[in-house]
Amino acid sequence: MIKEHERVVLKVPVPAEGLEAGDVGTVVHVYPDGLAYEVEFVALDGHTAAVATLEAAQVRAVNRREITHARELAAA
Repeated sequence: MIKEHERVVLKVPVPAEGLEAGDVGTVVHVYPDGLAYEVEFVALDGHTAAVATLEAAQVRAVNRREITHARELAAA
């Protein structure tokens, strides 16, 4: 089970938040039984790009052999 403060990878796009599959975020809250998470996505300059409530099936734990990749956010 994914825990609070762990990094996760988004498995599906979340267009309403401007997020794409592969985006990396940090779990800031775990809902009961680990069925959903509140995840913060931060731009490389440190500002919060989005905070989203996601079902467990929408995210996965990071793999130690992965590397973070940058992309430009769409204009708000």
